[in-house]
Amino acid sequence: MTRNKLALSLAGLLLAPIAGTAFAQSAPAQDQSQQPTASQSNPQQLQTITVTGSALPRVDTETPSPVTVITSQQIARSGFTTISDVVRSISADNSGSIPNAFTGGFAAGASGVALRGLTVNSTVVLIDGHRSASYPVSDDGERSFVDLNTIPLAAVERIEVLKDGASSLYGADAIAGVVNIILKPGYQGVEGTADIGNSQHGGGFTKKASFLAGGGDLDTDHYNAYFSAQYEMDNPIFNRTRDYPYNTHDLSGIGGPNGAWGNPTTFNGSTVGAVAPGTVAAGANPFTGASQVGPWQPLGACVGGMNQVNTPNLGGVPGVSSYCQQNQVAQYDEVQPQTEQGGLYGRVTFKINDTTKAYLSVSYMESKMWAQLPPSQIQNSTPNNTNNIALPPILTTGPNAGKLNPNDPFAAQGEYALINYAFGDIPQNNTYNNHNARVVGDIAGVVGEWNYDAAVVLNHDWLDTQQTGFISYPALLNAITSGSYNFITPSANSAAELAALSPNLSKQSTSDMDSLDLSANRSLFDLPGGSAGLAVGAQFRYEAQNDPALNPDDLYQGLGIAQTKGNRNVSGAYAEFDLPLLDSLEVDASGRFDHYSDVGNNFAPKVGFKWKPLDWVAIRGTYSKGFRAPSFAENGSSSAEGFTEINPSQYPSFVAAHNGSAYSTVPYSLAQYTLANPNIKPEKATNFTFGVVVQPTSWLNASLDYYDIKKTNVITGPNFGQAIANYFATGATGVPGVTVIPDVADPSAPNALARPAEFIGEYINANSLKTDGVDLDLQGHWDFGNGIHYVSEISGTEIFNWRMVLPNGQVESFAGTQGPFNLSSGAGTPRLKGSWSNTVSYGPLSVTGTIYYTSGYAEIAEDYGVFPGSCLAYNAAGTQFLPSNCRIGSFTDVDLTASYAINNHVSITASIMNALDRQPPFDPANYAGVNYNPTYSYSGIVGRFYNLGVKVKF
Repeated sequence: MTRNKLALSLAGLLLAPIAGTAFAQSAPAQDQSQQPTASQSNPQQLQTITVTGSALPRVDTETPSPVTVITSQQIARSGFTTISDVVRSISADNSGSIPNAFTGGFAAGASGVALRGLTVNSTVVLIDGHRSASYPVSDDGERSFVDLNTIPLAAVERIEVLKDGASSLYGADAIAGVVNIILKPGYQGVEGTADIGNSQHGGGFTKKASFLAGGGDLDTDHYNAYFSAQYEMDNPIFNRTRDYPYNTHDLSGIGGPNGAWGNPTTFNGSTVGAVAPGTVAAGANPFTGASQVGPWQPLGACVGGMNQVNTPNLGGVPGVSSYCQQNQVAQYDEVQPQTEQGGLYGRVTFKINDTTKAYLSVSYMESKMWAQLPPSQIQNSTPNNTNNIALPPILTTGPNAGKLNPNDPFAAQGEYALINYAFGDIPQNNTYNNHNARVVGDIAGVVGEWNYDAAVVLNHDWLDTQQTGFISYPALLNAITSGSYNFITPSANSAAELAALSPNLSKQSTSDMDSLDLSANRSLFDLPGGSAGLAVGAQFRYEAQNDPALNPDDLYQGLGIAQTKGNRNVSGAYAEFDLPLLDSLEVDASGRFDHYSDVGNNFAPKVGFKWKPLDWVAIRGTYSKGFRAPSFAENGSSSAEGFTEINPSQYPSFVAAHNGSAYSTVPYSLAQYTLANPNIKPEKATNFTFGVVVQPTSWLNASLDYYDIKKTNVITGPNFGQAIANYFATGATGVPGVTVIPDVADPSAPNALARPAEFIGEYINANSLKTDGVDLDLQGHWDFGNGIHYVSEISGTEIFNWRMVLPNGQVESFAGTQGPFNLSSGAGTPRLKGSWSNTVSYGPLSVTGTIYYTSGYAEIAEDYGVFPGSCLAYNAAGTQFLPSNCRIGSFTDVDLTASYAINNHVSITASIMNALDRQPPFDPANYAGVNYNPTYSYSGIVGRFYNLGVKVKF
């Protein structure tokens, strides 16, 4: 299915009504935004709706699969103003979820949902029952997902969350579940909103507005058209405005290590550099390693809040070393980057006659992020090791070749100057500007006994990325040997010199998803419980992704390589049977066959039942098979180089061989380069759910559902962890298909085993995993008279187990821990996540209080570190855990929202988010935030936040 064919299909759909085809009105099987009404042949039939997870319209909204519905009213009561915040607050969203605040990730600037903790690539996100284009950049350079920032909140009618496997209807990736964003099918009137908000602790001022207008009555005017627009701007929040320890890497105040910049032995320099006299290896290459022969001294005065530190015998070198200690977290880091989001959405619906409807919708969404990061270090381990960099006493290149180096204080003595430095005059800023354009054409009706729906979706996403502040290795070498860069007085460096040393990097990444969706359903025959139903459908999709590398030739220090390119055609067909065998027993069966042009065929079946032994009790369950097709990053023309921090001091024999040098004891960034594998196979999954739904009274209903997911053929990178351990122990990777590039030799022990600089291998189908748990949903509503109405809603998910099984049979358990560390950006897998919302309405006033809870977890991750079960963070001496109990505390957040209708046209809204001003739990191991976990406790670092708004409606 090519884009040209899809364009012709769209034109055909739009012209079909004009041809005068007469059909009876029907519900679309896949587009849950339209609600079918009773057919003319059965005027007494109750109105039916189509629920996510079933292709058949039904009267009863409770299906064999657990589905949670979040209405627009509930969204308004939550106080959230973005789809990302709403969806990621779902209790089933867990490990692997992507927050907007993670600016250091591969997919910075985007937000994704991960149901059941199976990462973002195992949850399907739909809009009106149709697929969307993925974010153009893959999470961790591997996982495809839909960016929640590209969905227009102003037009949302409701959100349906299917917490069950659904590959039998929706195809690949629907292993953990489906999030279906359903937009308004029509609108009449005009309304607008305007809001402002600010944090009590400084930063984060926000302003937002929305507009919605529509007109036309389908019954009298035969059309309805509406238009929505939205805009939001959020100012940055800097770490320096938050309390200790969230504003520093210096944890010495609580017994932890001092990670502040400036200490030369840690290779993290301040913007006032430090130098020490030294010598280089044979060949006089300033990057080949050096021996220190004297103490460190700063290149200038310690300014800008820096502290001068004087330390005797630093690094074992006699004499008093001095350097400028700098808190770069407080100076540069952001809790929240500056963001700007906005978009337009329009939809026109035509009632061609009493039996046929068609609509056309168009949307454009744009999301921008400006992320500021600390400056680049001159000492860097990847892709070229400059940890032992030294300034030469005599310049060897440029117009001053042969002269003494003015940057080397020891040049007159003929000594090199080892240097530790951060490029404070070269700001490191990243800008992400994502655009998403989407067109949907749909026609629905009836042919004979068949209800039908046909839709074409054209979706294009393009991301413009600009990054500054990365240092060019060739330019750095030239600056060192020619003396063109002034390290002593950085303000004297010309704009041309800075541009040569760190050019602006930019790229445009794209993603496409075009589809033709066809579906139909009908009643078959009568059974004791009602009419048996049949639904059939077919889908033809074109998917493509093109994400070029910013650093294709490994020229820029500290910048990895991630590039993805691929395209494929997907065709699928499915069928669903619903059999009401008795008034109390319903059985549903479905199956889908998919053909992928790159990975072949797959069939996914599913069967479910719902039994009502009593009018107020329903027992339900499902069994299904699912699959996840490899992403283009995993099987296309792709590769990804990421970095993980490794501490070689955890290998005592390696440290001993290097006589305890900094080379063998200081943590450094290890590159892991993973290549796409064209022979990779899809992941397979088996899902099982079993639950009970009770409604003993009209004012109370509850459901409790158990889920069990087993996934095999899990696509993963090579076993780099085992390769790392093997290399430090034996000097070889010991893992088939994994090769190693050694680092430069340790200048203090040149004949000892060099530490690894980079491991290289392909994606493989290696692991299997199992996770199970329960979901609880409860709602009660009471009328107390005198206009007082009370609604209470509880939603919670508890994970019993989350286990990964490695090829060698080793089992890694992650439930209740900070693992899987690499898959979740250090977020971990809390066992319990839930919310309790209470709303009281009295006349024009409505007040809601919501409590969000995430349980604590052990600060261990069996997929990370050397010793299984060991704590991830230690005190300064490396002898005690940090925190001492090796646990991260739970987090509870209380949000308050209120609205007051002044009259029928004007209402005022207000909210206090994190009303108790709870701080996030201390988490020194998480690398997405400074000593806290932004995935689960982001509102804690923001602190108490006030919003005030007005809504006008006519």
